[in-house]
Amino acid sequence: MTDTKTPGDKTISVNPPKTLSLKRPEQSTVRQSFSHGRTKQVVVEVKRRVAGPEAPAPRAPQPAPAAPARPAAPNPGPASAPPQRPAGSMLLRTLSDEEKEARQRALSDARSSEAEARRIAEEEARQRAAAIERERQEREAAAARQRQEEERRRQEEDQKRRTETVVRQRDEQVAPRPSAPPPPARPAAPPASAPAPQPTQYFGRPAPSGPREFAPRPAGGRDIGARPPRLDSRPPRLDTPRPPRVDASAPAEPAITRPARQAPSSGAPRNRSDDVDVKAAFRRPALGAGPRGAAPAAPKTPKVTGGDRPRGRLTLSTATGSEDERTRSVASFRRRVQRMTGHRASDAQKERVMREVIIPETITIQELANRMTERAVDVIRLLMKQGAMHKITDVIDADTAQLIAEEMGHTVKRVAESDVEEGLFDTPDTDETLASRPPVVTIMGHVDHGKTSLLDAIRKTKVVTGEAGGITQHIGAYQVTTPLGSTVTFIDTPGHAAFTAMRARGAKVTDIVVLVVAADDGVMPQTAEAIHHAKAAGVPLIVAINKIDKADASPERVRAELLQYEIQVETLGGETLEVEVSAKTGKNLDKLLEAISLQAELLDLKANPDRPAEGTVIEAKLDRGRGPVATVLVQRGTLRTGDIVVAGAEWGRVRALIGDTGAQMKEAPPSMPVEVLGFNGTPEAGDRVAVVESEARAREITDYRERQRRDRLAARGAASGAGRSLADMMRDLKEGAGRKEFPLVVKGDVQGSVEAIVGALEKVGNDEVRARVLSSGVGAITESDITLAQASGAVVVGFNVRAHKEAREAAERAGVEIRYYNIIYNLMDDVKDAMSGLLAPTLRETMLGNAQILEIFNVSKVGKIAGCRVTDGTIERGANVRLIRDNVVVHEGKLSQLKRFKDDAKEVVAGQECGMSFENYQDMRPGDVIECYRVEEIKRSL
Repeated sequence: MTDTKTPGDKTISVNPPKTLSLKRPEQSTVRQSFSHGRTKQVVVEVKRRVAGPEAPAPRAPQPAPAAPARPAAPNPGPASAPPQRPAGSMLLRTLSDEEKEARQRALSDARSSEAEARRIAEEEARQRAAAIERERQEREAAAARQRQEEERRRQEEDQKRRTETVVRQRDEQVAPRPSAPPPPARPAAPPASAPAPQPTQYFGRPAPSGPREFAPRPAGGRDIGARPPRLDSRPPRLDTPRPPRVDASAPAEPAITRPARQAPSSGAPRNRSDDVDVKAAFRRPALGAGPRGAAPAAPKTPKVTGGDRPRGRLTLSTATGSEDERTRSVASFRRRVQRMTGHRASDAQKERVMREVIIPETITIQELANRMTERAVDVIRLLMKQGAMHKITDVIDADTAQLIAEEMGHTVKRVAESDVEEGLFDTPDTDETLASRPPVVTIMGHVDHGKTSLLDAIRKTKVVTGEAGGITQHIGAYQVTTPLGSTVTFIDTPGHAAFTAMRARGAKVTDIVVLVVAADDGVMPQTAEAIHHAKAAGVPLIVAINKIDKADASPERVRAELLQYEIQVETLGGETLEVEVSAKTGKNLDKLLEAISLQAELLDLKANPDRPAEGTVIEAKLDRGRGPVATVLVQRGTLRTGDIVVAGAEWGRVRALIGDTGAQMKEAPPSMPVEVLGFNGTPEAGDRVAVVESEARAREITDYRERQRRDRLAARGAASGAGRSLADMMRDLKEGAGRKEFPLVVKGDVQGSVEAIVGALEKVGNDEVRARVLSSGVGAITESDITLAQASGAVVVGFNVRAHKEAREAAERAGVEIRYYNIIYNLMDDVKDAMSGLLAPTLRETMLGNAQILEIFNVSKVGKIAGCRVTDGTIERGANVRLIRDNVVVHEGKLSQLKRFKDDAKEVVAGQECGMSFENYQDMRPGDVIECYRVEEIKRSL
């Protein structure tokens, strides 16, 4: 129903209005084909053709425009038949519900991602705009501060220039004194009349009241307070900060000449109006000033009489000018200006500088404040706000320091103490810098299997003849040139059971391990240990079966025993090389060297010789004449004389390099063993050696390692007794009650020997006694060792070293025992014997005989006497006895008296009767059995 009022009104309808929206076009997919067999499926919009002959055919969104189709003709078929597709177009199929839902989800996801990207872009744009606005405000504020500062500076300079102008004008108006002849006049332009100063308010004083008359200013004159002309006839500077352009047509300002003044006397100071060091004073002009341009009238001030002296400071103006009224000085004016301005220049707040603060693991509050360039009181105040009370010297941890630095706006870089060792070792090398190096071969095996003899046969030396006891007790490194011309570095290790650490060090730095096994002895414990070290190091193994020249040699037995340790030699179908050699006759030594060269070629050993050297300390000792000496095996780089090296907690500058033959060398290439002189202390055997760039870096690294070593020792001490609770100590005392210790002070010739001796001594002992090494070191026995041994009652042991003369005398005075050894067997045997003497002996009972009590007799002043018959064995006087009653021991003691009839008897044999009495026991009854025995002490040993 509609109701129309006027023809121009709109139709009123009861139907609700429809929602205005865009009609969504129908979509379909088209697969596009590209070159190289690539295809892409795209979404296209489907447009319906408008019926009529003039409706153009729809165009598909193809790269090439499609040709227009013919007008659609009426289809006589059924209405359900699909319309014919236009020529040149593709067949569009109807989408299923699943495809529609998938596309709707894809569209919604795309819209949401687009909205999220738009939101992120808007947020970034807003942040950029805010940052730009902040920068603009900061620049404007800085520009405003700069303008204010320039304006203040300009005002001060204008005020100063005006003051100087007034002073100069007053100086020019002073008449010459008649007492002195006038100086010759200078040729100058016609003088211009100086204008009278305008009565202005100076220094806070009010201007004089009354009418003021001023003459008209002549043309070309200057204002009072304007800049005067320069003395060097240059044009004066303008008061404005930016001078205008020079106009050639403008009239030039006339120069002002000074009237001739009276020359000062010899006693008066020189009057120089251009002296910048002299401070002039102001004078007030008269009230009734004449016309401008005329000379000012004399001021109405009382004249100073001859007897009165002017008070105040004597300046150039007061000395040469007339007697005027005293005014304020320039310094007073400056102070007034500073009071009025309020020290704006100094009140400007400094801009804080944000820094990158390096924070270690621990740092003091003072150091943290210095690194942040902040006051320490501010740091302490911030800590107090967090509830922590600290002093300026307190140490805080890195987390607390980081919180404080970030709270103050600084950035933090955390570092650790271990960072000093970064880049010290294992820096990778490029393949272009690598060069071939000789192999490092370690000789390992059981003691007395001929390792050193085999090496002597290869080197054609006689090292084994100089070894104490015929066994090797030191680790040695040598370089040998083989008959084939190649170079091989050999490391000889000891075979004694105590030198396990030496063998482990040798296996760690080696490339190839030569396992020496005696053909007449077979595989022994240290042979098995060497096999384990080689497997742990992951290096190839070559078996050398030595002593095949002996009659009882059995190489097949050795090959069979090696199978127990998973070592299968080539003759048995394995991969391990094996050579039968004889160090005594030199048989097959060339084959052994050839096998080593073959194995080295397979390994393809290379190193960079043009880099700072790295290596390992094989052995270290303290030489009395040369100081600390370390045997170093160079592994990478080249070690040269003068390099600064670090080894463990010791560092030094290389003073000399000595080869294995005793000749000095200038440099040591990779795989070269050398003795290094110049360390400030004896390094530990097995420490890694590296060359650093400066002494400061070396000290930093060694200080850090020394702190780490002290911490480890402190932790070990805490584990052994210090820092524990009272309950733990009481429990240990209860468990170890009666345990004895054998204190020792050990000194050796090399670090490896001392390490082996200390390790062997720690294994000696049992629950009743143990060895305790108070001190161990490398070098001769000194007085400090004697003093330590005297204080603790220890024995000083020297291995291949001797005591100094002073140490021997101190030991004789203190009664300290010093023992010298050169064979580790003897040292260990003597220590075991000494420790065995501390063991409590074993008590063993020996049965002597039994007796039966027949009757008890009471004897006055003696006590009870048991009349007995010996049933078996013998009864001896003074022997131990047990009294057994009803098969229960009721007393154990000693037999005090033994009598046969009335005579004392030493012993009574079986079948005889005797009288016996016990010590401190009288409760004996007839029928008791007396058992007599002897207690023997048997000495124990470890």
